Amino acid sequence: MYSEEFKASLAAVEAARDNNIALEPARMTAQQKEDLLAAYHPDYKKDEFAELKIGPNKGEKVPTELAQTLQAHSRISSDSVDLENPDYDVDVLIIGGGGAGTSAAIEAHEAGANVMIVTKLRVGDANTMMAEGGIQAADKPNDSPAIHFVDAFGGGHFAAKRELLSKLVCDAPEAIQWLSNLGVEFDKEEDGTMVTTHGGGTSRKRMHAAKDYSGAEIMRTLRDEVMNRQIPIVDFTSAIELILDENGNAAGAVLMNMETKDLLVAKAKTVIIATGGAGRMHYQGFPTSNHYGATADGLVLGYRAGAKLLYAETLQYHPTGAAYPEQIFGALVTEKVRSLGAKLVNSKGEVFMHPLETRDVAAASIIRECSTRENGVDTGNGQGVWLDTPMIEKIGGEGTIEKRIPAMMRMFAKYGIDIRKEPILVYPTLHYQNGGLDITPDGMTTNVKNLFVAGEAVGGIHGRNRLMGNSLLDIIVFGRGAGISAAAAAKEANVGKLTLKHVDAFEAEIKAAGIETEEVSPKLLPNYTKQKNI
Repeated sequence: MYSEEFKASLAAVEAARDNNIALEPARMTAQQKEDLLAAYHPDYKKDEFAELKIGPNKGEKVPTELAQTLQAHSRISSDSVDLENPDYDVDVLIIGGGGAGTSAAIEAHEAGANVMIVTKLRVGDANTMMAEGGIQAADKPNDSPAIHFVDAFGGGHFAAKRELLSKLVCDAPEAIQWLSNLGVEFDKEEDGTMVTTHGGGTSRKRMHAAKDYSGAEIMRTLRDEVMNRQIPIVDFTSAIELILDENGNAAGAVLMNMETKDLLVAKAKTVIIATGGAGRMHYQGFPTSNHYGATADGLVLGYRAGAKLLYAETLQYHPTGAAYPEQIFGALVTEKVRSLGAKLVNSKGEVFMHPLETRDVAAASIIRECSTRENGVDTGNGQGVWLDTPMIEKIGGEGTIEKRIPAMMRMFAKYGIDIRKEPILVYPTLHYQNGGLDITPDGMTTNVKNLFVAGEAVGGIHGRNRLMGNSLLDIIVFGRGAGISAAAAAKEANVGKLTLKHVDAFEAEIKAAGIETEEVSPKLLPNYTKQKNI
């Protein structure tokens, strides 16, 4: 049953709706944004970060939970695995079966390489599958990669590696064409023209979508292509340690069957890390929109092997995660809802920000509103603000929601909420790992040869904040690029004797630094069991 306070707030939103539709709050100035972020964004909470005592990024600060897993013990020792008789021997080993991993596999296979995918769940069990809003590309007459670059560079606080961002935006139109040729069913006008919309921080309509099933549609197509090519897949099997050769080059991985815990050895001429994000680390106790296996595994594997991290202290908290009902707490409410006209409204019925500010600014604005009882809405399980979805039908006409965002409509309908007629409650949810392993434009890590990275495990593409639609884009652009580059490097690679000496060396660093921990990593899966006091 709704409380009287809750019902009063809902009534205030409904009473103000017609006026709010016409209301267009001014965008914040640069200084206003910086002040807001410093006061309310989770990335600015200094006491939630810890300094790394060992490894390539020693002395830098990262989220406390990430520091603990980066500086944890390995699941194996160097003498616990037989490297002389590998179970698999391939040209290109791809760790991860999401959009980046499958894109890489397709292109490496197209280049003639012997490719294998290993994934701890199933192919497609990834954040790609859960992405909803769309994929950016400057392919309309009023747009250009240069304008796309400016939008993304500014949105990322001017911190992106220019060479990576340049590749992202310049390769974007061809990435859309590649996906379309593979069979992705993008939304189109009757004449075949791609339907495009705005996203937060964009100055042009360049968001291509498949309703609000965009990631699922892309993942379906990539998975089918991998299957059609009969690329080998080892599923329900995790990479728990990279293998280097005697020259310090990436040369495979130690794998663990998730059910039996048996260890396997995969030898490879080149390795691609495509393990996705870290939402299931639940930094600062936030809920997450991420899939079950998003536990920063690739960062751990790369870091222990000597690969450097970039911007690992920055995370993206998607401003609109479901805050009510409790059953879907943290689930993604796509930014496309706002691009279609819904506005964020506080408990008093007031529109408190421009609907298409960048994600970090929007998230901080919502947290600010919820920091006072007068402006936040008590959900019974925390705080939230209203996202006034009925505005969409008033602006676009009856049927717009079912046509453009059917997944959203059905997700809430399961719990008796018709988003065509009543607003929904939202609060920021841990969504994207802005930081990751540092790479060059061809996808190789800056200091471990023959180790490539693609997708959310990469740092530097987006700077310190990512715009909507650029993640589905980066998994395609850098997934394809890593596959092509890894296949080419494999042709030139001469793999030396396999070794796990770096594992022993890292363990010695832990001991020398006086780090006392019982944790082992990579984490692999989150633990939601309730601990009983005995």
